[in-house]
Amino acid sequence: MELEAKIDRLPIDLLAHIFDFFSSFTDLAQASSVCKNWKQGVKESLARKQNLSFAGWKMDDESTARLVCDAYNLKKLDIPRSCWGCQITDSGLINMSLAKCVGNLTSISLWGLTGITDEGLIQLVSRTKSLHHLNVGGTFITDESLFAIARSCPDLETIVLWSCRHVTESGLFVLIDKCHKLKSMNLWGTRIPEDCLNKLLILSPALQIKV
Repeated sequence: MELEAKIDRLPIDLLAHIFDFFSSFTDLAQASSVCKNWKQGVKESLARKQNLSFAGWKMDDESTARLVCDAYNLKKLDIPRSCWGCQITDSGLINMSLAKCVGNLTSISLWGLTGITDEGLIQLVSRTKSLHHLNVGGTFITDESLFAIARSCPDLETIVLWSCRHVTESGLFVLIDKCHKLKSMNLWGTRIPEDCLNKLLILSPALQIKV
């Protein structure tokens, strides 16, 4: 009891510094449930992070959205498919879109998340204002997502559409037309015909297209 009382009296800043060294989101969640001070320490630790990657972790909508919402200064968000089977769906993206950090995100990777669709992605990207890099490869998005990206991400520089087999040349032409800073586009595994690729390069000769 005495040891618990001493730990409980540690300054929040010091607790947050200690939690900065935690690499396991499971451990952070457990620490957050110890007491009110520890919960605040975990929140402040997350608030300091500019990069957040869930690679290799089994995450669900609720826990992921909660962590992102606490990461006020976040710039880069990485939620890729993992061997554990990431369970992120449109519900998670919609909840994440309410986070204060979303408007400042410069990089988002949702690679291989087969549980997301246009509904969730459109909600998320419609709230981004500073996005430079977007990876939605291996998802089932359609041109509707590309139209939303074109509307909301004028500073986009790179986009990965690897194996996005439901996007068409219509969505790509809108991206080229609206995202004037676009430098690189990964279209490997898509169904985009070669003549369309040539037309894209005519419109944007400096664009690097990976197929």
